[in-house]
Amino acid sequence: MAVRLKLIFPEQYVREPIIATMVRELNVTPNIRRASVEDHFGWIILELTGAVADTDAAITWLGEQGVEVELLGDVVES
Repeated sequence: MAVRLKLIFPEQYVREPIIATMVRELNVTPNIRRASVEDHFGWIILELTGAVADTDAAITWLGEQGVEVELLGDVVES
């Protein structure tokens, strides 16, 4: 399953390797589609693929890390 997410990072997390840690700890693969990261704020739009349970766990984990997660919807694969 693939879902599209918008992740919003507050200033204290902009320099943290949150995506890398998520990949190491959970069985998901991110595909960054767009991003804007500055010193005080950042956002990333990514497609997250993996089993449904794994993507759900990753979304929960991101929220627990202090990242604001917006679900943009499932990715339609052709």
